[in-house]
Amino acid sequence: MLTAPHLFSAGATGTQAHLRILQTTDLHAHVYPFDYYQDHEVDTAGLARTAALIASARAEVANSILLDNGDLLHGSALGDYMAYDRGLRDGDLHPVIAAMNALRFDAANVGNHEFNFGLPFLMAALGRAAFPVISANALTQVGADARRDARLLPPYVILDRMIRDGRGVRHPIRIGVLGLLPPQIVTWDEGLLRGRIQSRCMVQTAAALIPEIREAGADIVVVLAHTGIGAVAYREGMENAAQPLARLPGVDALITGHTHMVFPSPQFSGVDTFDLQRGRISGTPAVMAGFWGSHLGLIDLVLDRDGGRWRVLDSQSMARPIAVQGRDGDAIGLVRSVPAVTRAARGGHEATLDYMRSAVGETQVPLHSYFAVIKDCPSVQIICQAQARFVAQQLAGTEHGALPLLSAAAPFKVGGWAGPQNYTHIPVGPLYQRNLADLYCFPNTISALRLTGADVVEWLERSASAFCQVTLGVQDQVLLNDGFPSYNFDVIAGLTYEIDPTKPARYSVTGQLVDARQGRIRNLCHAGQPIDVTAEFILATNNYRASTQGALNTAGTIREVFSATSTIRNILLNEVSQASPLALKPVANWRFVAMPDTSFVFETSPLAAAFLPELQGVRVDHVMNCPNGFGRYRLWG
Repeated sequence: MLTAPHLFSAGATGTQAHLRILQTTDLHAHVYPFDYYQDHEVDTAGLARTAALIASARAEVANSILLDNGDLLHGSALGDYMAYDRGLRDGDLHPVIAAMNALRFDAANVGNHEFNFGLPFLMAALGRAAFPVISANALTQVGADARRDARLLPPYVILDRMIRDGRGVRHPIRIGVLGLLPPQIVTWDEGLLRGRIQSRCMVQTAAALIPEIREAGADIVVVLAHTGIGAVAYREGMENAAQPLARLPGVDALITGHTHMVFPSPQFSGVDTFDLQRGRISGTPAVMAGFWGSHLGLIDLVLDRDGGRWRVLDSQSMARPIAVQGRDGDAIGLVRSVPAVTRAARGGHEATLDYMRSAVGETQVPLHSYFAVIKDCPSVQIICQAQARFVAQQLAGTEHGALPLLSAAAPFKVGGWAGPQNYTHIPVGPLYQRNLADLYCFPNTISALRLTGADVVEWLERSASAFCQVTLGVQDQVLLNDGFPSYNFDVIAGLTYEIDPTKPARYSVTGQLVDARQGRIRNLCHAGQPIDVTAEFILATNNYRASTQGALNTAGTIREVFSATSTIRNILLNEVSQASPLALKPVANWRFVAMPDTSFVFETSPLAAAFLPELQGVRVDHVMNCPNGFGRYRLWG
């Protein structure tokens, strides 16, 4: 039964039909609208909430399909619990898959994070999906060309459906759906995929397979690409390839994701290739539906039946939110959870709650990440400390054990697109499993690298790209570069150094070398002495950083000397258990160079104002609370 028909449905003539493509992406195992780290319900996340939008969007039209664009299984405490603590036994139904089955998804793509738990877990989880799961460029063997590659999953699916035209007459339609993901999976999860999975460029793969999908009888082709909207120009193997994909012949609709943004939206204003009113990239209908179920993506297509085949006449794309921002910056939920979805995932949700609420220690000081990108932060330093202690124990007595030991970690929850609630804040008192997951929210494993002092400099220069270039003597300049992911802002413990944001960055926010003559790292010292760029060090880090930094190290001077399946969160658990009760204080590690008569503004949580009196070594003022829910602060140089 139709309610409030869409104008495309109302305007369809006898030979025309209206097809609506619904999209979710980057759910990251968020089924319930629940923050497991802070132990309370939220209005801004959860497939159970998105499900209400799905129901209303379906009711508005006669013809629709529902697709997911990957990163399903990893990224919440529920996902980690299922992978690491409970596991999947024979015949088990993963709660995320159970929820998707309840919603009758038509097809799903896999994202890069699907591989974080290893292939056996991935295939066990997907094995009970009641919908096809596809990926064209996750390969078990590279062929002579993309058509001859051997794949882990089917590259595409052709959905045979019946569609009603403007007169209500039903006709067959064949909808081809092609799945793509970033080829960087082989680098990001090298330890898990080496010798098992290879990859191919998304654009090359799509260009080869779209004609094949047409040859197989597809009327329209939907490219379901777990990729962001990046550069216009094509580059082989690019991670965020939406723009080149949109220009390929034969693409009727493009579904994107991966970067957790919303398209169409003001986030993409001012670019000639984007039509934000109609939701198109280079003329191709496109959509990106945020993350964690925050939005439902919709692409509405007007189709005309010509010679027994369907073709696209018109389109409109949009992203509908599950919540909006109130005047005070708080989120206001627009929908309630759909009971059928919460019922499907209830067992996994309740087991996760029990696990996350188990006590593991005690802290005598609050731990938070409110200022983690402007000064030394105990919430990052305890991770460095835990990694260093573990690696030291493992390398003791080996040829690497006598080398100076450093440790790298980054703050994960520091606002950004995830909003003003996306901060770690652990009060004084008992520590629970949920607090450790809050401190380290990724299931990374431990790794140790052997590298030179010169490599350390380059590592830190990449981190220093987190800041905008500023001018000495100017007030209230924007300090933080919004395009830089906080998880790449590595702090290296065991050193002292300064960062000079008045200088141009050596690297781009994506880690590409811009100008080797530039540099922001100053007074870099080890054991109180200027670092010797020829000396060798051991660096404790995570498996993701070990693989990405190794790939960037063209000199070949970085090599992995130790890795283990131990998750950093479990290593952190051991550290907390042994050191409890914690009485952490910031350790002098890094700071900005002195910049007299200069000030900067940055955003963090309004709750950070309560901790200003405790800051040491910097002067920060609370300026105001912003309509977007963040607080604005001033840092003096």
